[in-house]
Amino acid sequence: MKRLKKMNFAGVMLMATLLFVSCEKDESPEIIQEEQTFEVADLQASDESELISEEILNIGEDVYATDEIALTSKGDYRSDYLPDCVTITTVVTSTTREKTIDFGEGCELPNGNILSGIIYLSYEKDMELATKTLALSLENFTFNGVGVEGSASILRMRSNESGNPQSDANASFSGTWPDGSTASFTGNRTREWIEGFGSGFWGDNVFLISGKGTFTGKLGNVFVKETISPLRRELACRFIVSGVLQISRNDLTASLDFGDGSCDAKGLLTYPDGETEEIFLRRFK
Repeated sequence: MKRLKKMNFAGVMLMATLLFVSCEKDESPEIIQEEQTFEVADLQASDESELISEEILNIGEDVYATDEIALTSKGDYRSDYLPDCVTITTVVTSTTREKTIDFGEGCELPNGNILSGIIYLSYEKDMELATKTLALSLENFTFNGVGVEGSASILRMRSNESGNPQSDANASFSGTWPDGSTASFTGNRTREWIEGFGSGFWGDNVFLISGKGTFTGKLGNVFVKETISPLRRELACRFIVSGVLQISRNDLTASLDFGDGSCDAKGLLTYPDGETEEIFLRRFK
């Protein structure tokens, strides 16, 4: 990927969940002066931080959902999202269920991400509650070689107004890359599980995601992103398939429209001056 020119705002768009934008455009003198310290490293870190945050939250919710479905349906249920190299230990106290999700020294998920270390998950023992709070924390955790610290609080609703499971998460994570550089992400997001709940097959899971967050990059650049139209995440597709994301830095704002639901790498970028351009997205690896 080349260093971005006018595409510094297209670069900012790369903070869209789990995705990168690779593009190039001439830059105006004003933007060059304002954004001259903006580096590709910041773009990579922002997307990777988003990917890390969403994956950690997804794992916690998947483990909780497995418990909820198995214990409330009185039947045997197991999600196939976490492979056999993950060891899950459960300790039940008088009031809570404590989960230790151990990825050992390295465990590859179905999507190709390699994790190590431990995710701790804790929630109330009564699985019949309509809502409950999940507390999540990390120990010696790495994600594709990035050391990750942080925690999250997830308010889990068994059934929203549409009858779907929904979670509202407040998360704060920071990462340390192999070269010693650091970046951080804080924010809140709401995720509605609209398809595939209870099937036991990860590939048919579909979510609608919305929220707002702040990313501080390796160079100290700060970006704010906010969902204007919910992002549709289909685990069977490598890309966000629809929805609109707004990204702001200082007084500049742009938006990225992910399309009509097709599983493709295209999105429509609208610059601060109203100019639009079709761009191609690729998932971080």
